[in-house]
Amino acid sequence: MTDLLRWQFDLTWSLCEYHLERLTDDDLTRIPAPLHWTVHRGPDGSWTPDFPADGDAEPDPPPAPTGAWIAWHLLWWWGTALDELSGVTHRDRSDVVYPGTSDGVVTGLRALAASWAAGLDDADLARPVTFPWPDGHTVGHLIAWANAELMKNVAELGRERVVRGAGG
Repeated sequence: MTDLLRWQFDLTWSLCEYHLERLTDDDLTRIPAPLHWTVHRGPDGSWTPDFPADGDAEPDPPPAPTGAWIAWHLLWWWGTALDELSGVTHRDRSDVVYPGTSDGVVTGLRALAASWAAGLDDADLARPVTFPWPDGHTVGHLIAWANAELMKNVAELGRERVVRGAGG
């Protein structure tokens, strides 16, 4: 099963690289709709992502995310999944910093991909996990979910890149 999950990740990551090689700052900052989530630069230069006021409840209707928000979200959830896979304390959402540029996003995602790939090689698929679920799931579930979530986020980033490139 580890080989199949690794194959799935490698396939997904190759699609991600296709978009990362072409990603620009404009892809990240394009506002997709009046109701949207993005990241905001503070007076100190740091970036803060939009998030539900009550923490985790999904708004209805959901805001359309900018590429920057998608990138920050990827860095947050994937980093936290890596923490879980590695058996270390989960990073807090507020500790995940949006890098501010497409080059920074690409560098951050490639670093996560390398760490994730290394973690897959030694993964105990039967070990229980607590992220992103409270209980009842294993490292195998975590890896399968992360591969699917990565594919979804890659498609979202790619869509932003294509729409912006097509004049949207």
